[in-house]
Amino acid sequence: MIKALQSSPDMLPTGLQSRGDILRRRLVVVLLNLSTMAGFGVWLVQILSPVDYGVSSWSWVDSAIVCAFMLAVPWTVLGFWNAMIGLWLLHGTADGLRKVAPYLETGDKGKPLRLPTAILMTLRNEDPARAFARLHVIKESLDATGEGASFSFFVLSDSDQPAIIAREEALFAAWKGMAERPDSLIYRRRIKNNGYKAGNVADFCDRWGNDYAFLLPLDADSLMDGETICRMIRIMQDTPKLGILQSLVVGAPSDSAFARIFQFGMRHGMRSYTMGQAWWAADCGPFWGHNAVLRTAPFMEYCGLPVLSGKPPFGGPILSHDQVEAVLMRKAGFEVRVLPVEVGSYEDNPPTVLEFTRRDLRWCQGNLQYLRLLTWPGLYPTSRFQLVWAILMFIGLPGFVATIGLIAHKAQQFDTDLAFNSAGAWGFYIVFLLASLAPKWAGLIDIALQPRELKRYGGARPFWLGGLGEALFGFLLGGITTVGTSLFMLGLLFGRSVIWSGQLRDAHHLSWKTAILGLWPQTLFGLVVTGVLATSNITLLLASLPLTAGYLLAIPFAVVTARPSFGLWLKQRGLFAIPEERDRPDILRDLDGLLNRRR
Repeated sequence: MIKALQSSPDMLPTGLQSRGDILRRRLVVVLLNLSTMAGFGVWLVQILSPVDYGVSSWSWVDSAIVCAFMLAVPWTVLGFWNAMIGLWLLHGTADGLRKVAPYLETGDKGKPLRLPTAILMTLRNEDPARAFARLHVIKESLDATGEGASFSFFVLSDSDQPAIIAREEALFAAWKGMAERPDSLIYRRRIKNNGYKAGNVADFCDRWGNDYAFLLPLDADSLMDGETICRMIRIMQDTPKLGILQSLVVGAPSDSAFARIFQFGMRHGMRSYTMGQAWWAADCGPFWGHNAVLRTAPFMEYCGLPVLSGKPPFGGPILSHDQVEAVLMRKAGFEVRVLPVEVGSYEDNPPTVLEFTRRDLRWCQGNLQYLRLLTWPGLYPTSRFQLVWAILMFIGLPGFVATIGLIAHKAQQFDTDLAFNSAGAWGFYIVFLLASLAPKWAGLIDIALQPRELKRYGGARPFWLGGLGEALFGFLLGGITTVGTSLFMLGLLFGRSVIWSGQLRDAHHLSWKTAILGLWPQTLFGLVVTGVLATSNITLLLASLPLTAGYLLAIPFAVVTARPSFGLWLKQRGLFAIPEERDRPDILRDLDGLLNRRR
């Protein structure tokens, strides 16, 4: 174990890393990203240069293509370099984890927990049985560590549907009736959903926050094992200037084909990406709103959220509260860190395209509210960039859609054999596609370099088949989400806003009618774009399919991937299996057993 150094101007607040070292890392990342984006921009201008095509002037279409592409490209470039840095840290240097997470050398396992922690689960019209089953097994896992007495459990309900409320109250009463320490279990339901989830947590802080040193917020689909929670609490105890410690959350095994394929890609893709991000973000790390430990006192004092002036969608309560709380915690002088290793921390991924899209649109509106916060005084430059980064996650999507539409328009005006089939254009296209897939193929390489880990995925053949299949899945899903989110963002300009409500988290059928009503705009856009390309240049049409097939296939893709029978078919053949499916941790087995007994 290393001792935290005394705070000094040359060190970060925890005393575990020097400011100069972290600054150098950030300068390297800035240089890599800016030069790569500039390189893409110059390359695209050269490809579109009218000198090569014998036309008299640079057209407005060319200018629009470059502008739209440069709006879309930052998110891809950021992801590429995060993945590359992460892959180097994992396999190119002997002490990569220590460079990223020096606090892991604190928090000795043998140390008793000496400070109380509140575990909060926030609910709004969720399936009560699923939620309470998770709380039950988390508590049992904590009790098995011998440290259960340090924890209290709070169910913070914002539900407003009578049947769900009655079920919540009945399940809580049954749970409390079996508890050895019934006073450690508290249920509270608000009448009004003021402030949404963040307001729910703020209400807890007003009532009970002073009684607890740490908070551990959970969503209704969250699951963490006792050893992981205790390890994180010990790190927080030994590192007083650590304000938020976010675990790396991975998807739990699912019966849904959509969730199964999605989380297979996220599982191997997140590790290298998160390592790379944590290397330079360091003390200004992310907070995802759940499965993280927060230091209660500074959270209550410094992380209160304002209500933005004006009406939704850009005014009112901040929907995506977590990253705002992270930057405020860092502003207060406390570090925010992510634990970039796979530990016992899980969540459920949306089971269908439409549920995925619902969640994405809520994040989109919340992240765009950050535009109002960029001028806040006192934020660290990296924290301010974290807000910009969250905005770029969505604001580049209309640029991507516009790029495809403009290229289709240009194909009607010019000799596309010259304009688009040159070696430079093909090279640009291939390089960009590879860069956009960097987190995924870096994750595949990471697993392939670990024979034991590869075996946990079922061996080389199903793993690489899964990697190829998930890449195709990603392209199809990307086509759906880019158009859907772009239309939603257009609607925001006219006052459209999301409604915060519960999510459907279990596998279920999706009817053709529901899919058509939800995804007809993507299909229409795809028919227009591919129709234009088909009449202009069939080669260009075929080349565009990785990016445009998702529009055309949106409706059947949604229906097929939602079918539980398709998920079962994939499971029986071992496709898209994550390690927890083959080697199920105790916490997941306990949850399965409890849910089966209650059915």
